[in-house]
Amino acid sequence: MTLAAAIRTGDAGLLPSRRDEDWRWTDLRGLLRVLPDASAAFAGDAGAGPFSALGGEDLVLVNGGRAEIAVEAGEARQVCLRFVSRGAGRHASVVRVTLGEGARLRLLESYESDGASLAQVDLDIVQAGQARVERVVIADDDADAVTVSQTQVRLSPGSRFSQSVLTSGARRQRLETRILHPGGQAELRLDGIYLLDGKRHADLTTVVTHQGVDGATGQLTKGVVRDQSRAVFQGRITVAEGADRTAARMAHHGLILSDRAEIDAKPELEIYADDVACAHGNTVGALDQDALFYALQRGIPADEALALLTEAFIGEVVDRIEFEPARDIARAWVTARLGGRP
Repeated sequence: MTLAAAIRTGDAGLLPSRRDEDWRWTDLRGLLRVLPDASAAFAGDAGAGPFSALGGEDLVLVNGGRAEIAVEAGEARQVCLRFVSRGAGRHASVVRVTLGEGARLRLLESYESDGASLAQVDLDIVQAGQARVERVVIADDDADAVTVSQTQVRLSPGSRFSQSVLTSGARRQRLETRILHPGGQAELRLDGIYLLDGKRHADLTTVVTHQGVDGATGQLTKGVVRDQSRAVFQGRITVAEGADRTAARMAHHGLILSDRAEIDAKPELEIYADDVACAHGNTVGALDQDALFYALQRGIPADEALALLTEAFIGEVVDRIEFEPARDIARAWVTARLGGRP
């Protein structure tokens, strides 16, 4: 059962369901009894994406397609990769990214839809030694869309991969990242932000497998749910036998701002080596009422005080984005999504 096969054949029975442990909180088969028709080709103007003003190369896939990004050894590139869904059809996209020795890639990625589409993205990234990737993702799907992005990353000794994912959710949305970590001084940062309202759903799932000695992973995810929205965080870090001197930290913190909103969090560590420094933390709760009271006593209106405190809570993750122009766009996106209230 794979989503890609379901989209290719139109068979809803192939969709993942709550019977699949990794999908129990993002049930697609129970949601989609009948799949939409295949998406029509789109010949119009896709418009500008959230990162279009930052320059570099543009790679736009509208209603599916295939593409390759090859960064040669020692080369540095910036690519705005846009996955755009127009209309209510189903489609899949496949992108293969390879980096040579010492290559640099800044991947500014976005998900954009305008209706009840069903979209699946298969993104594969392979890095040679000393290669560097910074991936910044803004997922701004339509409230009726269903989007699944599945990214696989293979690091090499001495390489570095940094990721920041920001999402406002959709009818159903899953942004999944799986990393094969070889150790050997390779470094990994995996961060996420979700800001959900209405009946939107977002699933941030990550799986990191440390396979060799001297590897490092740092992960921080924060989010806010309100109204009837639902967030899912699943993070698993596995340290294989013999992957000694692994340093891995995972943290997830969520705010629930209404009685009908929900956060399902499942952080996991599986450690089969002895000489490691690994930890995870998870908190889900309400906004700090003492901080809110303090702001109100200073004459700040209630809606503005709530928005400011929520933005400060999220800001720690935004500040970890390395590329300053992308960081500024992310900060503006957070402010706009909060809309003056949490």
